[in-house]
Amino acid sequence: MVKSFVVGNVALDETLSVADFPAPGASIFGTALSRDLGGKGANQAIVLARTGLTCRFTAAVGADARGQEIARRLAAEPLEARLMELAEVPSDFSIILMADEGENAVITTREAAAGLCPDLARSALDTAGPGDLLVLQGNLSGETTAALLCEARTRGMRTAMNPSPLQEHFQDLWTLLDMVFVNEGEAQALGGVDHLRAEGVAQVVLTLGGRGAALIDAAGHRAVPGVPCAVVDTTGAGDCFMAVSLGSAMLRGTGLDPKALEHASRAAAHTVARPGTVGAFPTGAELARMLV
Repeated sequence: MVKSFVVGNVALDETLSVADFPAPGASIFGTALSRDLGGKGANQAIVLARTGLTCRFTAAVGADARGQEIARRLAAEPLEARLMELAEVPSDFSIILMADEGENAVITTREAAAGLCPDLARSALDTAGPGDLLVLQGNLSGETTAALLCEARTRGMRTAMNPSPLQEHFQDLWTLLDMVFVNEGEAQALGGVDHLRAEGVAQVVLTLGGRGAALIDAAGHRAVPGVPCAVVDTTGAGDCFMAVSLGSAMLRGTGLDPKALEHASRAAAHTVARPGTVGAFPTGAELARMLV
């Protein structure tokens, strides 16, 4: 069976409920909602593993209490975690503000993620082979991201990325990527979906929130509707969507297709209807019922 390799960031998420996002200079009240495992890399790895796809997750953490808690939480998931402990670097964390209408704003530190050097990152792919999957996000340094993608190409792997948070070096990566997942804001900032395709990305998935998603590739522009649901917390929904899309396709031995996006829409709707990050993702049993 093919394997997936996710290299990225891991963090502890602290979620606060607020009536509305603060204006500059304002002090507001908030209510603590949850403390959960998070970080885009960890989110994607956990959901991929829960789909049943073999997954190795590699990330950097600090030699601190947060790093120890991250390790304990990852040990409860059905994946192989390779945590690179960096001296004198704090483990990453996120502060999530969730407004009453369900939208959120996220502030994430990245000292640990940025500290993952190319050589350490490439070592994560030591058992990868042709047809395996590399999944990336925007939290690593440009040098490390490029090194991973080049290593993946050498090994005949398939490559997927959500280029978020946005960084300037992304424009040099498109020829090394098979699949790119972007929301509307990211797509606009990167020059548009047609630009990404023209630069060499074989398949682009454009996520549209509650309106669903679209798959743009050589077969054209194929839209998949969203699944109606009550929105409680949108944190991690995009990561869940991407991971389920990839898991669905890889487990069926296909490229990304509308069925993969349909599966992902179900999983994302499940996620936004519950509070939290990892705790809101579908379980392995729930995903098994969705991936039919």
